Amino acid sequence: MSMAQQAEPAATTPPAPGPEKQRDGRTARRPLALRLLARPEVGVFLGAVAVLVFFLFTAPPVRDGSSMANILYQSSTIGIMALPVALLMIGGEFDLSAGVAVVTSALTASMLSYQLTLNVWMGVIVALVVSLAVGFFNGWMLVRTGLPSFLVTLGTFLILQGVNLAVTKLVTGNVATDSIADMDGFDQAKAVFASSFEVGGVQVKITVIWWLVFAALATWVLLRTKYGNWIFAVGGNKDSARAVGVPVTFTKISLFMLVGFGAWFVGMHNLFSFNTVQSGEGVGQELIYIAAAVIGGCLLTGGYGSAIGPVFGAFMFGMVQQGIVYAGWNPDWFKAFLGVMLLGAVLINLWVQRTATRR
Repeated sequence: MSMAQQAEPAATTPPAPGPEKQRDGRTARRPLALRLLARPEVGVFLGAVAVLVFFLFTAPPVRDGSSMANILYQSSTIGIMALPVALLMIGGEFDLSAGVAVVTSALTASMLSYQLTLNVWMGVIVALVVSLAVGFFNGWMLVRTGLPSFLVTLGTFLILQGVNLAVTKLVTGNVATDSIADMDGFDQAKAVFASSFEVGGVQVKITVIWWLVFAALATWVLLRTKYGNWIFAVGGNKDSARAVGVPVTFTKISLFMLVGFGAWFVGMHNLFSFNTVQSGEGVGQELIYIAAAVIGGCLLTGGYGSAIGPVFGAFMFGMVQQGIVYAGWNPDWFKAFLGVMLLGAVLINLWVQRTATRR
């Protein structure tokens, strides 16, 4: 063998590629369509678009900017309360006292300010304390007694309903509070809770902005914070959540207090929008808030839902409520539409869950 032949490097062959790693059913990536269906807000978003398109064709006034602003306003007054109610439902509970709690908050601020001739901001602050205390009571009773939230909050609902009527009659001699429009601090409070601003020549209520801000905040809390994980955990299985260190008692009570905060905010809006409060109002509104959350993809069994879904659920309510009027139909059909939407949403959510979990 020559020196040249000895110096020539030996030819190498690349190693044969090994067999491609196979994915089993547990690790296979699901199609995009199924991953989208797994999101609780997808169904209600499509439903909201369908309702909007329907009324754009059947009720021409809906196409006007001022009409759409009015629809958004109606949606926001429902949506602000539907957000904390939805978080509570994701946590496995619901609150039947939410509707009358709104009136309790408004009555507290109005009567305290008027009867004691105080700056209305004092009434606003005391009303906040009262609303948070009602939420704390509901949560504390729940975790201390182990009773279902249905029974606890039904009792609170009846208590607040009776107190609202009885105390208002006792203090004012009437079923409504006196006007506080000329009291100190009213204009400033109205600017925060019940003012309007102009966009393209259309007056938009500030509650629409608050609604979207609260929705963004609730979404961030659910998806990006430890507290959001706690909410899903206690709603899924509170015993398992407690076993891994989740503060179940704190989470449950704080969720009820968030509902109290929402009731306070909507109560202040009602007070500073109309200057006075009817003590018998609020009955039945709690079902609207719960229905908006359910239509938005939240389950009564807990552990599933989002903050964006109830936004679209509330928009559907506002659209139907005002769309029926703009279409010139009998407004008595409103509740029938709500019932159809609620049943339809429950069936869609059930189908979405089964489709999303199917391999």
